[in-house]
Amino acid sequence: MAYIGKTPVLGNFVKLDAISVVNGQAAYTMQNGGVNFTSYDNVNQFLVSLNGILQSPTDSFTVSGSTLTFASNLSTGDVIDFVMVLGNTLDIGTPSDNTVSLAKLTATGTKDATTFLRGDNTFAEAGGGKVLQVVTATNSTASDTTSTSFTSSGLEASITPSSTSNKILVITSNSVEAAGTSGLSSYFSIYRDSTNLGDSSVGFGVIYSGISIVNPTILDSPSTTSSVTYKFMGRTQSASTTTYFQRYNALGTITLLEIAGWK
Repeated sequence: MAYIGKTPVLGNFVKLDAISVVNGQAAYTMQNGGVNFTSYDNVNQFLVSLNGILQSPTDSFTVSGSTLTFASNLSTGDVIDFVMVLGNTLDIGTPSDNTVSLAKLTATGTKDATTFLRGDNTFAEAGGGKVLQVVTATNSTASDTTSTSFTSSGLEASITPSSTSNKILVITSNSVEAAGTSGLSSYFSIYRDSTNLGDSSVGFGVIYSGISIVNPTILDSPSTTSSVTYKFMGRTQSASTTTYFQRYNALGTITLLEIAGWK
């Protein structure tokens, strides 16, 4: 765009707080509104008046951080009249209200009505907790084990998380019976692949002699984007006890819900 006369200079022009001279001192702290001032690029932006005379940048004074240092110590009676800081020609200063569009932001990520700007300068979907996918499986085939190690009941389902920060809500239901020598019991648990998500010994619970409908549920953090398999598992306390799954061909169910993780 063309201008009549001199092209306007863009920038934030600041007159710093008054500085009182200290006898025998050359270095002084620059402040703007009581706050240390460092918003400049180089010493040539400064207009410094000492005893009514403009000082030469670099030769008569230097700046570093918020410190203004004169070439020699000042004395009682010297007066720092003013310190002005000229804005950079490429510095727009403080934008006017309602003038910055989303396109001007350096933030990464999708900028739309479904996202918000985070403190790390990225756009992300609000919160977590959204259900992204659901996988369910059933099994009505009766099975049993006399092993004292956790054994699969045949009820399982696989899911592939879409993000390592997402969680998997595992909901199960199974008809389990502990039968055999009186006083012995059966334990049940949920496994993610070969990892027991319950207690290593008792899993999620115990059944003393008889049939029970058990519903172990857990919100798991697999931290992967590879397929994982969740299994309903059980074991006996002793080889003289039998643990039955899907007892009398009752329908067992397992449901996996991928939950969007908290960012």
